[in-house]
Amino acid sequence: MNKLFALILLIAIAGLSGCNTVEGAGKDIQSGGHAVSDTARDVKKDM
Repeated sequence: MNKLFALILLIAIAGLSGCNTVEGAGKDIQSGGHAVSDTARDVKKDM
């Protein structure tokens, strides 16, 4: 029973840390998208 509880606990911890990693990656990608959008807007404005 203790081994099962430990396994479930490890899976839960791994899942939670994975969510943080995916969230961080999403924020990084979003920041990159904003930079590209801002640059495109500046280029369009200069034309």
